[in-house]
Amino acid sequence: MVPRDKTPAMARELLSTGSPFETDLAYSRAVIQGDWCFVAGTTGYDYTTMTMPEAVVDQARNALSTISATLERAGFSLADVVRVHYYVRAAAQSSDIAPALREAFADVRPAATMLVCGMTNPEMQVEIEATALRR
Repeated sequence: MVPRDKTPAMARELLSTGSPFETDLAYSRAVIQGDWCFVAGTTGYDYTTMTMPEAVVDQARNALSTISATLERAGFSLADVVRVHYYVRAAAQSSDIAPALREAFADVRPAATMLVCGMTNPEMQVEIEATALRR
């Protein structure tokens, strides 16, 4: 039997952007645990105006901008992203959001999964979540 590691657990840090969704749905925008940062699913809202653009590519850009700002606040960057999940309402939207994905991840090329699914709000067309590992 392998002895249990008795070193103290790493501190867990919760980050919020102040979005009303975080309070209403009881989640954090990001959780930092050691060298890892887990960014929650992020939609295309412009959180300064609480508006949602119509075009899915613009929603993807807004989501990636929020993710980038969250990562920077946590001491990470988009270059540290190792895993990303994309959720879209229709399969055809994968090519629609491709320009935004290339802008953010062309050099990073994280492991990625894209799923077609429903969204909690009809104006939402894309949601993106990311996992980063500090180098």
